[in-house]
Amino acid sequence: MSGHSQFSNIKHRKGAQDAKKAKVFTKILREITVAVKTGQPDLNFNPRLRNAVIEARVKNMPKDRIDAAIKKATSEVGGDGFESIRYEGYAPHGVALIVEALTDNRNRTASEVRSIFTKSGGALGETGSVGFMFDHVGVIQFDGKVASEEAMFEAALEAGANEVESSVDYHAVITETEKFSAVRDALIEKFKDPLSAKLDWKATVTVEISDLEQAQKLLKMIDALEDCDDVQMVTGNYVFAEDIVDKL
Repeated sequence: MSGHSQFSNIKHRKGAQDAKKAKVFTKILREITVAVKTGQPDLNFNPRLRNAVIEARVKNMPKDRIDAAIKKATSEVGGDGFESIRYEGYAPHGVALIVEALTDNRNRTASEVRSIFTKSGGALGETGSVGFMFDHVGVIQFDGKVASEEAMFEAALEAGANEVESSVDYHAVITETEKFSAVRDALIEKFKDPLSAKLDWKATVTVEISDLEQAQKLLKMIDALEDCDDVQMVTGNYVFAEDIVDKL
C-alpha cells in the first residue's frame, strides 16, 4: 500500500474489520430501513438503498433477509425515527475524525461517542471543527483482481470519475457526489458488484502515522467507535507509513 493513499490503508482496513463484526448486519439493516423511508423501495430510483443493498451483498447477507428488510420498511407506518448525525473531533496526535451515525436517541449516541473520544485521549468538537479538512465524495471500491490499474483508470475516467487510487489488492474510484450514482452504475455494468459503494470523506490534509504504538492506539479508538450500535462509519485523515502498515 502506498503511504500517501488514504483509501488504500484506511478504508480497506475498515472493510476487513467490518466483515468480522457480529453487528455489521444490524448496521446495514438500519441503513436499508432509513434508505427506504427517505426514498422508495425501488433500487433503480433510490441510490442510497442501492448502496445499502450492495454493502449487504458484499457482507454475504442472505437475499431473503435483504428483501424482508425492504418489505418491512415499506409496510411500516411512521418508521423507527432514525436520524443521521455527524460528529467531528480529534484523536490523539492531531488526527481528525468524522463519525457518522444513525440514531433514534441523540443523547445516548452523543454520550457514547464523547466517552470514547475522551477515554482515548481525543476531543469531540463541534460540527465543522474538522470537516473543512475533508471533501465529501463518492467512493467505489473494487477488488484489485477485477482489472489492471490502467484498465480501471480508463473505465473510471470514461464513466466520469475524478481519480483512482490503486494498490495491489484494491481500486478506490473517487467521484463528485453529484456523479456518484452514474459512475457507480457504469462501473458495476463493466466489473459487476464492487466491494463497497458509498458517499465518504476524503482528507485534503493528512497526518502520517509512523509510530507503531500510536497506530495501534488509533485503531483501538476507531474500533471502539465502530462497535457502537449507532455508528455507521468512521473516517480519519491519517495515513500509515509503509513500514507501519507491514507491522500492523
